[in-house]
Amino acid sequence: MSSGSSDALRNTGIPEGDAQPVAFGAAVRFWAWLGCVSFGGPAGQIAIMHRELVEKRRWISEERFLHALNFCMLLPGPEAQQLATYIGWLKHGTRGGIAAGALFVLPGFVLIVAISVLYALYRSSPPIEGVLFGLKAAVLAVVVEAVLRIGKRALKDPLSWWVALLAFVGIFAFQVPFPAIVLGAALLGFFVHRRGGTDATPSTADGPARSSSPLRIAVVCGLLWLLPILALWATLGAAHVLTVESVFFSKMAVVTFGGAYAVLAYVAQEAVIHYQWISANDMLQGLALAETTPGPLILVLTFVGFLAAFGNAAPLDALTAGLLGAFVTTWVTFVPCFLWIFLGAPHIERLRHQKALSSALAMVTAAVVGVILNLAVWFSLHALFRDVATWRSGVLAVPVLDPASVDVMAALIAMAAAIALLRFKASMLLVLGVCAVAGLLIRVL
Repeated sequence: MSSGSSDALRNTGIPEGDAQPVAFGAAVRFWAWLGCVSFGGPAGQIAIMHRELVEKRRWISEERFLHALNFCMLLPGPEAQQLATYIGWLKHGTRGGIAAGALFVLPGFVLIVAISVLYALYRSSPPIEGVLFGLKAAVLAVVVEAVLRIGKRALKDPLSWWVALLAFVGIFAFQVPFPAIVLGAALLGFFVHRRGGTDATPSTADGPARSSSPLRIAVVCGLLWLLPILALWATLGAAHVLTVESVFFSKMAVVTFGGAYAVLAYVAQEAVIHYQWISANDMLQGLALAETTPGPLILVLTFVGFLAAFGNAAPLDALTAGLLGAFVTTWVTFVPCFLWIFLGAPHIERLRHQKALSSALAMVTAAVVGVILNLAVWFSLHALFRDVATWRSGVLAVPVLDPASVDVMAALIAMAAAIALLRFKASMLLVLGVCAVAGLLIRVL
């Protein structure tokens, strides 16, 4: 959510003392409902939580909500799911955080798994292929809109523009790994801040109550995170796709600052190009399908995990491997989110006032703009051209396009979707629905 949106949320400011207590059962019912209606990506999901929890139900004050939001935006992973986990923890401790975070994800996870099965088995059917064709073209407009929205928030000075440009060139032309881009941007932000002066005096304001045992939290969450990886390693071996997936997506959960689109750029680079688990078309379709379902957009990784294991199943049967891949991918993606919240939330005030950390993360956010721009270009090439070759010279790699291979209908759908989203501010679900129908008609008629 942009800083302007955060400022707008202050208009209803409920005093801290007016926040209402709530029974645990009522909270569980609310989080289950939220998981079923949380369309619209992180901005829409955060807006729903603000309207329901601050304005309508008065479960949390404006100040606490904004503190939690700012903290979650500093973390790797999906900020909306982490915000739900934080608020659940704030109201009912660890059990509240687990209930909120898990129920925010569960409905979307079940739906994405069902869609993954249908996609793997029936994607060649003309009606299904037509719907997917329309959604794939529409996704280009969605990603372009994300680049513009995030760029407007993140690129505030010449240095941030240069960081974004270098990040784009690095990942697009030289295949620099996303973690290296994040680390480089963070170090640049830290040292720029250090040259400009020392930190302001840290705040001594009291945050939420201190966790009873940070070590216990770290051990329990760490074991929950690692045990499935070790079990796969012991039963299937280090080289099996399920084991490799579990390690890869665990690494992704640690380094992917900047939201779901930054995650997708990393996954596209690795799952499509390096591991060759899925095709570029599969990646596009996964994002399109995730945009149309409730829950965190990062659940597109569930789709990727299913297809990767489905296509490399031996010695398991394909469907069993796919379901295990979907579960393992989702598990190692979201378990770290609980770890960050349960360890960090008790220290939220101190973390929020670390200026060097804020400077480092500002540069990371700027780099993420370049990474998402790369994602937009990458998606565009594979959605609008039937043939995309790559010219390589040493570490440099540049796409080579055949103008005769352009897909005119895909380009027209993408252009119409972009106009609807950017010019007329149409609902994303409406745009995706219309594009799906257009693709169906093009393929069937």
